This record gives sequence, structure tokens and C-alpha cells, in this order.
Amino acid sequence: MRHPSFLALLLGGTVALSACGQMGQTDVTRAVSGAARAEADSIREIMLTVADPREAVSYFKRQVQDDPDDLDKQRDLAGALIKAGRTTEGKQAWQSIVDSDGSTNEDLVFLADAMIRGSEWPAAKIVLDTIPPTHETFARYRLEAMVADSNQQWTRSDSFYETAIGLTTTPAGVLNNWGYSKLTRGDTEAAERLFIEAITYDEGLFTAKNNLILARAARRVYSLPIVPMTQEERAQLLHTAGLAAAKQGDVDISRNLLQDAIDTHPRHFEAAVRALQALNG
Repeated sequence: MRHPSFLALLLGGTVALSACGQMGQTDVTRAVSGAARAEADSIREIMLTVADPREAVSYFKRQVQDDPDDLDKQRDLAGALIKAGRTTEGKQAWQSIVDSDGSTNEDLVFLADAMIRGSEWPAAKIVLDTIPPTHETFARYRLEAMVADSNQQWTRSDSFYETAIGLTTTPAGVLNNWGYSKLTRGDTEAAERLFIEAITYDEGLFTAKNNLILARAARRVYSLPIVPMTQEERAQLLHTAGLAAAKQGDVDISRNLLQDAIDTHPRHFEAAVRALQALNG
């Protein structure tokens, strides 16, 4: 008489175990899917940042081939092409994205950037002019400043540089650009201040250090400034100062600076040696 109850309990247990098994399988599937997405995101991040640019282009090309309608993958490919120095292809890729449904104002900024890299300044200005003023980003204003510089619209470029700096926590690069703009205008003291400020944000920005030497040399100040530098950087900056002195006719000073560069460099400094030999006739 107890068998039916016992059988019912057995059947109930079987159903419960089955349900638990199904729930477990769902959890496993979800976990595997999540892990796959995380791995894909990690690979994408590596390709966008530290991978060899050619490998990144190949990787993102495969991604686009597998899913040609995914705009994010197209953006990754366009960015990789620009990073790899394939500016024409990168510009075409960004143009295709801009022409697609779902494109954004930021895509227009990237298209303008690609045009500037290809020295297409008027075209870049046309693209930037189509972006509404409400789209206020560091990248947009950095490009606006560069375009204004190319047109020698100094008041506009100064305004855009100042705005761009206020929109980023890493302004070293744009400070260096602004300093170079001032240098080309002949305002060497303002340029020097901007280059020094750039170096305070990024002590490894050698371009700003080299530009700082040029700004000082334009006033015939050839001594090295007090900024962080390695021994090799010091030699290279002495070389830059030496060449600048020679260009301005300060030949004896140039010889001394070039000799200091040769003596300072931790290895053989062929460029400085050739420059000194040329000065010595």
C-alpha cells in the first residue's frame, strides 16, 4: 500500500533533479558565453593598444568580414588602419562609417583627424563645420585648433587649444602642439612656457624637450633647461642646440655643443660626429 507514495516521491525527486540539471546547464552556458565575450574584449583591447599595427589590421579585417554590418568592428578597423599609417585606407573606412546609418558626431571627428593626417586641411574643416557646437570633446577642439593654425587664425587656435586643455587630464600633447604654434609665430617665450608645461605632464615627451631647445635657441639661449632627461636625451638635445647655433652663425658655440653631445652620449653619436666634421671643414 505504500508503494504508490514511494513511487511518487521517487518521481518527484527525478523531476527536481532534472530541473536542477537544466538550471545548472543554463548557468554553465551563460558562464561560458560571458567568458568568451570577456576574452574577445581582452583581445580587442590588446589589438587596439599594444599589438603590432599590421597584426591589428589583419585581426579587425577578419572581424569585419565575419560581421560586415557591425559599425563598432568597422570603427576598430578604421582606427587600426590609421595607427598602422595606412591613412588613405583609414580615411576611406571612416568615410564609409560616416555615410552609414547609426554614425555619430565622434565618427565625424575621426574622419576629420584622418583627413588632417593626409594633409587634407580644407576637407577636414568642412567636416568639422558639420559637427554641432554641442559636441564638446577634447578630440574635436584639438583638431579645431590645428585647422585654425593651418589657416593662421591665431586667435581662434589659441581659444581652441585652451578649451581642449580644459577637457583632458593628459594635455601634454596638445600643450606641445600649442607651443609649436607659438614658436612658428615667433613668440618664443610663450612657446617655451608651453613646452615646459607639457613636460611637467609627461616627462617622457621628448618632442616637447626638443622643441623647448629650439625655442630657447631662437633667442640665442643655448644652455640646456632644467627638465628631466636621460643621458642619451641630454646628448640629443645638445646636438639640437648645436645645429641651431650653427644655423644662426654661432659657429664656435655650435662646435662646443656638438663636442659636448659626442662626449655625453653613452654610445657613438654618429649624427653629432658628422655635424662637427662638417663645421670643421
